[in-house]
Amino acid sequence: MKTLLCFLVLAALAGVAFADGNVTGKWTGSFNISGPNGETKETTALLLLTQNGTDISGTVGPNEEERLTIQKGKIEGDKITLEAEQDGRVIKFALVLAADRLTGDASMTGDGQTAKAKLDVTRSK
Repeated sequence: MKTLLCFLVLAALAGVAFADGNVTGKWTGSFNISGPNGETKETTALLLLTQNGTDISGTVGPNEEERLTIQKGKIEGDKITLEAEQDGRVIKFALVLAADRLTGDASMTGDGQTAKAKLDVTRSK
């Protein structure tokens, strides 16, 4: 019984440690966009993130020169949501953290148009 209790306590602590993982840093990878007319385009992705508790701030974009400020950002466990705006269009990200990798979806709406994308980035060392 003591062994089971110790295991449960360790498992709970491991879960808390994972949930409190810090995503602060530079993340690079790919951004695959699907436009409203079905066309696809692959580009690079750069996220510069700062985490303070469950809040995330920073920038997102294809490179150092083209970045948008994150207006809303949250982490809950391994789930991350980010929101940025470009020329009146809102871009929303729904990402999952696994070790040093963020993957997920992005969607952009505005001016009566919608575009979707897949994001796959890893933490730069």
